[in-house]
Amino acid sequence: MNRFEVMYLAVMNILGFMAMGIDKKRAINKEWRISEKTLFLLSILGGSIGTWSGMYLFHHKTKHWYFVIGMPAILIAQIVIVVYYGTAR
Repeated sequence: MNRFEVMYLAVMNILGFMAMGIDKKRAINKEWRISEKTLFLLSILGGSIGTWSGMYLFHHKTKHWYFVIGMPAILIAQIVIVVYYGTAR
């Protein structure tokens, strides 16, 4: 991986982690929420480690089966892609 790819993934994971924390806080305060589509989009765009860790650290969306299964599935798919991409060079 080059420097740009590492920085991109770091930023996406920080955003995913922060989005989970912000959404949890907003849920508690009954405020406007971040959509589930946005949370999944952040994960799909490379922030799967951040969203998954934020999900469990903030105990947010852990009762929704599509998050419990979907976030790790996205992470596994991304790991497979990175490993394949890394060995194909």
